[in-house]
Amino acid sequence: MIKTIAVAHRDRERLREIVQVASRFGLGVLLARFGLERSGKAREADADSDPDSLPRRTRLALEALGPTFIKLGQILATRSDLLPPEWTSELEQLHSQAPTLAFADLRAAVEEALGEPPETAFATFDPEPLAAASMAQVHCATLHAEEGAQGTEVVLKIRRPGIRPRVEADLRLIAQLAAIAESASAEMKRFQPAALLQQLTEAILEELDFTIEGRNADRLRADFTRNPKIVVPRIHWGWSSETLLVMDYVEGIAPRDGVRLRAAGIDPHAIASLGADAVLDMVLVNGRFHGDPHPGNLLCLTGNRIALLDCGMIGHVSPRRREELIDFVQALANGNPKGLADVLAIWSAGSDASPDKVQLAAERLVQRHSGGRLVLSEMVADFMALMRSERMTMPPDLLLIFKALVTLDGVLLQIAPDFDLSEAMRRSSMRILQARLSPDHWQPNVQALLREVGRIGDDAPRLLRSAVQKLEADRPLPPPPPDYGPAIASAGRWIAGAIVVGAGVIAAALLWV
Repeated sequence: MIKTIAVAHRDRERLREIVQVASRFGLGVLLARFGLERSGKAREADADSDPDSLPRRTRLALEALGPTFIKLGQILATRSDLLPPEWTSELEQLHSQAPTLAFADLRAAVEEALGEPPETAFATFDPEPLAAASMAQVHCATLHAEEGAQGTEVVLKIRRPGIRPRVEADLRLIAQLAAIAESASAEMKRFQPAALLQQLTEAILEELDFTIEGRNADRLRADFTRNPKIVVPRIHWGWSSETLLVMDYVEGIAPRDGVRLRAAGIDPHAIASLGADAVLDMVLVNGRFHGDPHPGNLLCLTGNRIALLDCGMIGHVSPRRREELIDFVQALANGNPKGLADVLAIWSAGSDASPDKVQLAAERLVQRHSGGRLVLSEMVADFMALMRSERMTMPPDLLLIFKALVTLDGVLLQIAPDFDLSEAMRRSSMRILQARLSPDHWQPNVQALLREVGRIGDDAPRLLRSAVQKLEADRPLPPPPPDYGPAIASAGRWIAGAIVVGAGVIAAALLWV
């Protein structure tokens, strides 16, 4: 209670603004539902409101409250296992558009980051913004000849001044609201507010630090070194910092309309195949993926290439989770309900779902979505509806993966309505097999094996002496010949040598394959 009062006093101006926005959009009913509004006055004020418009009014309120609440809504939009479709579809429309700022309001921050005015740091600089969002604003510039190819176009992503203190205040208030709601509402506990808040905090603080986005871009570019059709803008670290990110300017067409792509000489089906292959590789092979591949973060380029923009939200897939996803994809592609049920049982561990229900769910998914054209959004909607009906919750990392896949699926269907994702999954299976057989996959394991074998070889004489001593203690033996000790040491060295040589042969064979 004391902590709640302290936070409310410290951030009272922001709290007053939040209450005013909630009142303006008639969210008293929603607050009461989660135990945040106990008076009947707010509920009465909402009595005449259309209940069907509550998701829309919530989205508008979140947009009005700014980047922290927008990010919260975007995270909730991934929780199809908790929220019904009318809510997730509305929250998916959240955007972070904001009025542009005059460059005079940004100049001090830019000069502090660069150490000089942008007009001298760059050959040209455009004070008119190219785009604006709630956290940042983008301007165009070109590099000096001595700092790169003359005329190289770049963009400056500039963090809005004063945004970090405001975000930190929002996070403190949301943490207190979540604690109150969880203690007052059993329904709120299903949302796991503590885990949700941790995810929100990590996501938004990472997006505020542009060096993280720059490193994410570098890693994704390295992942696609062998695929020139995937373009990730190069980061210019000489000018980049926590508050300013300078990267190559990429010109292309957003994948929203197949007709427009064809008019520009770009094949929508080639783009769809490339996009599906790229995302499946990111998730299933590389273990690192773009978490928000919507049309605003993708560009289609001449030569049927794709550029990945805005790498602030990057998901990571652990090796164990990657194996589960591979099994999931292959079971669905091959129509294998038993294999699918095994994966679903792992993902729903800790819930009340019985093995019979999990098996029935797997059979239903296979029956509806295997053997024909796969529409991922429909499959995931079926899956999440089952999770809600059984009151099960999905691991957060899986939700972001499914969200990214469904988002991309929607983009691909916009530009190529007859695109079949199952073909991309079959191609992905072959690339997964190749990756598993490559030296890059086996080399770390073989090196670890060799290190362990080396340790065993070093210890072999001592272990052999200990074993002999144990035998002698348990059952008296005739006295050994005078040279027994050297014989043991020699045998130990031979055994160690044989082990090391054998391991080397195994390693060579694996690397040869």
